[in-house]
Amino acid sequence: MADLESRQLRYFVAVAQELHFGRAAERLLLGQPAVSQQVRRLERELKVELFDRSPRHVRLTPSGERFLPAARAVLDAEQAARALAASLTAPDRLRLGTVTGLGARLDRILDAYERHAPGVAVELRALPAAERLARLADGRLDAAFVRGIPPEPDGDLRYLPLWEDELTVALPARHPLARQEALDLADLAALPLRLTERRNHPALVDLVTAACREAGFEPVPGPASGTLQDTLAAVGSGPATWTVVYAENARMLLPGRVAFRPLRTPRLALPTALAVRRGTRPPRLLIDACRADRTSPHTP
Repeated sequence: MADLESRQLRYFVAVAQELHFGRAAERLLLGQPAVSQQVRRLERELKVELFDRSPRHVRLTPSGERFLPAARAVLDAEQAARALAASLTAPDRLRLGTVTGLGARLDRILDAYERHAPGVAVELRALPAAERLARLADGRLDAAFVRGIPPEPDGDLRYLPLWEDELTVALPARHPLARQEALDLADLAALPLRLTERRNHPALVDLVTAACREAGFEPVPGPASGTLQDTLAAVGSGPATWTVVYAENARMLLPGRVAFRPLRTPRLALPTALAVRRGTRPPRLLIDACRADRTSPHTP
């Protein structure tokens, strides 16, 4: 056991949860070959087969089922140790630039600081992307979430990949399309699209408009969107329009006059990273809380 690496255990637990190497790699933000290679290495070191692999399925072997609780226990202990170490050197506050649609992930961050660093005040700052990064660069923020492909390195900031945020469609609950369990983007071609102005969220606007064009239509511009609450109110009560909402957000919203439907094709998602200043130590407790849902079996 001395030669085992925590990353091998993380990869093993992710595959055990997904029972699919590709989905596990996606969740870990890695390539499938890297995950497969490390799991094979773990099996060689343990001298047992952990998975029954076939072209049609991946299943835990009896040895894998017995090893899984032990692997989870090691990862939980490692996370607890890191959280404790972070709390010993943590500053008295964390100024965090946030984005919309964090949902349960934000709860996990706040819970982690409440449990492991109760003396640290977490200050949340919701700002447009450009201002968020400017404040981080000049020291008025300690870290900031960023969606979309991070900018080219500029010497001041670095970006730590965290997860992908999937987008779902919001449309009037009374519209015939709302009767479908899932939609193709092309189904929405005739409806005006409500999106924020590009300067507020260029990554989101570019992703959605480019996907519409690839689906064979130019999106019909709807009225300019304000807050998410105002946009959803307009979608639910006015002439038929549609918009996109982060799936994490949609899970926390009551449907009411608006229906939330996943997309079959294409899948729309934005990568999310944590931006920090170069030369500073990233808040370890924050990073562990952000990444906890990748491997922890206790995360809802």
